[in-house]
Amino acid sequence: ATVRETAKKFGISKSTVHKDITDRVERIDPELAQSVRRVLEVNKAERHIRGGMATKEKYLHRLKG
Repeated sequence: ATVRETAKKFGISKSTVHKDITDRVERIDPELAQSVRRVLEVNKAERHIRGGMATKEKYLHRLKG
């Protein structure tokens, strides 16, 4: 699930989700924290691509509608 989806599911902010998965999980399960960190790094590296694709879709949708 995305940070946004997780926040909505638990009724908390995106900041709290991020804090939980980056800091608090380290104290609970260091091995899991390492896996989480890798996923976050990939997402961070790719977010500009996803943002550009979303913008492209938005404008393509406007042209068709």
